[in-house]
Amino acid sequence: MDKTIVELFAGVGGFRLGLEKNEGFKTVWASQWEPSTKKQHAYEVYVHQFGPDNTSNEDIHTVDKHTIPNHNVLVGGFPCQDYSVARTKAEGIQGKKGVLWWSIHDVLKTKTPPFFLLENVDRLIKSPSNQRGRDFGVMLRTLSDLGYSLEWRVINAAEYGFAQRRRRVFMFGSHKSTNYHKHLVSNDAEKILTKSGFFASKFPVKGITQIKSTDVSSNIYHDLVNVSDSFHFSFANTGLMIDGKITSAKTEPSESHFKPLSQLIEQEVDKRYYIEEEAKVKKFKYQKGPKKINRTDKSGYEYVYSEGGMAFPDPLDKPARTILTSEGSMNRSTHVIQSPTNGKLRLLTPKECERINGFEDDWTKYGVNGEEISDRKRYFLMGNALVVGLIEKMGEQLSTIIDLEN
Repeated sequence: MDKTIVELFAGVGGFRLGLEKNEGFKTVWASQWEPSTKKQHAYEVYVHQFGPDNTSNEDIHTVDKHTIPNHNVLVGGFPCQDYSVARTKAEGIQGKKGVLWWSIHDVLKTKTPPFFLLENVDRLIKSPSNQRGRDFGVMLRTLSDLGYSLEWRVINAAEYGFAQRRRRVFMFGSHKSTNYHKHLVSNDAEKILTKSGFFASKFPVKGITQIKSTDVSSNIYHDLVNVSDSFHFSFANTGLMIDGKITSAKTEPSESHFKPLSQLIEQEVDKRYYIEEEAKVKKFKYQKGPKKINRTDKSGYEYVYSEGGMAFPDPLDKPARTILTSEGSMNRSTHVIQSPTNGKLRLLTPKECERINGFEDDWTKYGVNGEEISDRKRYFLMGNALVVGLIEKMGEQLSTIIDLEN
């Protein structure tokens, strides 16, 4: 079986970069389109790094899925949205905000790749707040109906040796036609989640608790609309779904040596990254400090908004906090470090953010035709990016799995 990849919501190529660090993987088609901006910076960086061949800068919802090349691994990181389903006459329709998930669904339905690997923010498995687990339950039912099993794990990159405390849920799916699916069926869930499964092999755990089960199959829910209307479940950080039957559990990562931020920072940076004005220093101190603020909601209800304190400046002997799209701006989540060379406070540079995510230096510096990308956009691109090293490790296991299909 060839190790061919289609990459959806490609961003600046984190999945491709991580998987292709393993021998044999080849990306045959990639799609990247940002609906909120005319200038397609992520796509331009992608083309600058990988070339324009077999890439699409169209809304994936409008792409004819039959035109996508055949492939054996579908990958993508997609936004956490509304996956509710409503009934119209005899048909179910998807919530408008969830069109990106349904585009993934349509590719799986049309092309039926043996495997897929997806990434999302960890709140996906808890959404929405008024019906916990519904969105993930809808996803699991759609995958089961398409003949896929699913393993998931919430992974904090810093707990497995990387330089960022970034928590994301990763989902690995295998079609019922694969040898790997047969392996899942022939083993008990606890063994899969702790020893022999996709994630356990490269991201070992030291314990498993809170094992619970539920079912989204047609034995319980007549159709997808019933799942959307009625399903709720407290999903834990690790789990498995086979034929609609779900096992969820809490796992703890094995002890691992993390990479401190000090190993990645530049020694000499441009003066524009330094915070010289005392007013800005005071504002950062306030934003990052503990506070209690009296507020009134729209109905007139008065309440106290509380916020805990954050380290200021950010410690260099620990991993970075999560890089967000607002990095570099004047807000609470922006990293502020003290330069070890001169003791002055400064922002992280775009290059340092690239290093924190595991990209090569200046990966996002240039677009098509060598046009330079602004710092603000480079921060934004890194806020949406993957930790490449995590995908490289997953690629090692995926390579082994595909080899056993031959």
